[in-house]
Amino acid sequence: MIVNDEMWQDIPVIHFYSDEMNERSPVLIFLHGFQSAKEHNLHYAYRLVKKGVRVVLPDALLHGDRAGDSPEEKMNLQFWNIVVNSIHEVDLLYREIQNRFEPKKTGIAGTSMGGITACGCLKKYDWIDAAGICMGAPGYNALADYQLKEFAKAGIQLPFTDEQIEQMHNVLSEYDITKAPERLNNRPVIFWHGKKDSTVPIGNALHFYETVRPYYKAPERLQFIIDEKQGHKVNRPGMLAVTDFLGKHLTED
Repeated sequence: MIVNDEMWQDIPVIHFYSDEMNERSPVLIFLHGFQSAKEHNLHYAYRLVKKGVRVVLPDALLHGDRAGDSPEEKMNLQFWNIVVNSIHEVDLLYREIQNRFEPKKTGIAGTSMGGITACGCLKKYDWIDAAGICMGAPGYNALADYQLKEFAKAGIQLPFTDEQIEQMHNVLSEYDITKAPERLNNRPVIFWHGKKDSTVPIGNALHFYETVRPYYKAPERLQFIIDEKQGHKVNRPGMLAVTDFLGKHLTED
């Protein structure tokens, strides 16, 4: 296996692949979580490369090699800006992939903030052939409301006016796939979520899954795995299930 630190479209990435691959090998973009970094998900990449999938792991804005010195409280206020920025950067990475290779399929996956971002990408981009959403939330507006309530409970004074919050909701609506569930278009998607997750509550993704499931012609192309004991952390069985699903759907003809 080959692991390279590279710069794609001014975005630091880890490019993970093997000598056996060629320009037609499928590619997956894997997105990390909040306050994490690209190298924290190498175990996903290792499993996928073993299955014949080239993996690109970027650093999100203000994370990893792009990190500043902002305290977590200030970073929290940037959460949705980072998500929206990452959605646009995913398209830049896709263009770079197209310039370098001719993959038969291209997928996206991520954990936590990365899973949330992947949901927005499914709303925006038809080129995604398969997706893995770990601890994500397709309902952007609903998650933003939940976060605001949690900040209020914690006694955190937010520097936002009601007008600014309304503007934020208007922006997020553009990326909220729950407002246009037909955008999934029968594409293979796997969700993984811990039932005890209080950071990104399971109800957001589960409600969306239950809404779109009846419209899938092939039920095996849409899966939702619930771990009854887990909180906001993907365990090994979850990682194995997600990489097995993605490997299958990205490598099959």
